[in-house]
Amino acid sequence: MTGIFVLGAGGHAKVVIATLHAAGLPVRGVLDDNSSRAGEKILDVPVLGGMHLLNEVPDPQAVIAIGSNRARAHISQRYPRTRWISVTHPMASVHPSARIGAGTVVCAGAVVQPDAILGEHVIVNTGASVDHDCILEDFVHVAPGVRLAGGVHLEEGVLMGVASAAIPGVKVGAWSTVGAGGAVIGHLESGITAVGVPARPRNTEVKS
Repeated sequence: MTGIFVLGAGGHAKVVIATLHAAGLPVRGVLDDNSSRAGEKILDVPVLGGMHLLNEVPDPQAVIAIGSNRARAHISQRYPRTRWISVTHPMASVHPSARIGAGTVVCAGAVVQPDAILGEHVIVNTGASVDHDCILEDFVHVAPGVRLAGGVHLEEGVLMGVASAAIPGVKVGAWSTVGAGGAVIGHLESGITAVGVPARPRNTEVKS
């Protein structure tokens, strides 16, 4: 039996499975470390068991379907022999010059413009827009409806909340969060949560 494993049985798994199906890619099953989910189905795809099953399959292929940036980072490190699959929904618009890393998911309605660079295990969620020359480092998540103007740089692990935005050329430091509806009009430091219009730091996150 061949196909792509979807890691995580939460709500985002539905989006990833739908994206894989729309792209014509075979889904082998869902893996989740919550043993109570085994035997369930998500969009008719069975939850087969824990993620350790990746170690029992030759040349496993998978996508991490978890919105948490930290979780995607930890899982990708736990299973280094896995071949991480990137997938773009056919109703997304991605310019041929854009670069997309392993394990990255570009969802329906998203737009990725020329010379944008998306690292590994990035999520460009439903209807988000990434303009020209943006850099999204590994484990970034731009939530539904995000708008990034040209040349924005999101360092590793940044979360841009629903309908947030960033003006041209700004940088958001690693593992920072911009709250829903926030507007980034200047550089933001690493490890902070910024909210509001304009987005201002609210508190410092605990770094692991």
